[in-house]
Amino acid sequence: MPLSWGGAEMFPTPIQKQSRGAQVTYQALLPVVLIMWLLPLLAVMLFSMRPLADFTNGNYWGVPSSFEFFTNYGKVFFESDMPRYLWNSLVITVPTVIGAVALSCMTGFALGIYRFKGNLLIFFMFIAGNFVPFQILMVPVRDLTVSAGLYDTKLGLVLFHIAFQTGFCTLFMRNFIRALPFELIEAARVEGVAEWRIFWYVVLPLMRPAIAALAVLIFTFIWNDYFWAVVLTQGPDAQPVTAGITSFNSQFVAQYHLMSAGSIVAALPPVAMFFMMQRHFIAGLTLGAVK
Repeated sequence: MPLSWGGAEMFPTPIQKQSRGAQVTYQALLPVVLIMWLLPLLAVMLFSMRPLADFTNGNYWGVPSSFEFFTNYGKVFFESDMPRYLWNSLVITVPTVIGAVALSCMTGFALGIYRFKGNLLIFFMFIAGNFVPFQILMVPVRDLTVSAGLYDTKLGLVLFHIAFQTGFCTLFMRNFIRALPFELIEAARVEGVAEWRIFWYVVLPLMRPAIAALAVLIFTFIWNDYFWAVVLTQGPDAQPVTAGITSFNSQFVAQYHLMSAGSIVAALPPVAMFFMMQRHFIAGLTLGAVK
């Protein structure tokens, strides 16, 4: 039975347990909703394979006069700065994921395992930044990066993202660690195991599903970030692909087939990351949800 709170159900009844009419309606509407959800993406993919003549002649939704897949994507990779923007995004995203996840593992361990006065206060300080609108921080953060010599650099974006993502990551890891059996920690302490060894050999192996899930989330967040990429960078040497796509669009004005191809290329890495880590991602999100 679904859990209830004050007589109200906390979770919806699984579709398998609902009436036959509800199941048929669900099975009929699911493909329709899925197609509607994917329709914009499918349209962009189709645009990316059309020749320019189709757009000139108004043939937006008809059968393409020819398929220019290799020609369009070849221009994206060899006649623009798209490879540089992709490389910048990779250089920014990977260190950010490693740094934020590594720091949150340690802070989550400290806040989840140790009981001390001020524990909740420190925890709230970690997550308080998540509730501050980025627009309020835009000018101070930009001025700070300029004065520190980190404006328009990949290092500046990496350090900034690590600082801001550590709060959310700490919330995620701390709650995950608190759900682990505390008896394992007590047994290790009785055996005289040092605290850092408890973290490294006992807790960290149990955190692998959570680390995988968090890595996918942070990778997607940072790769798709546009706001701070525009605020803290201004040139192709440091701009990630989300900011660089604007310059890309300026280069290929009104060439919708090339802009569509560039958008597809920019969106592929986080999608590929999710599918590669899908099993670990789902395990990390659901572990501890049921006993």
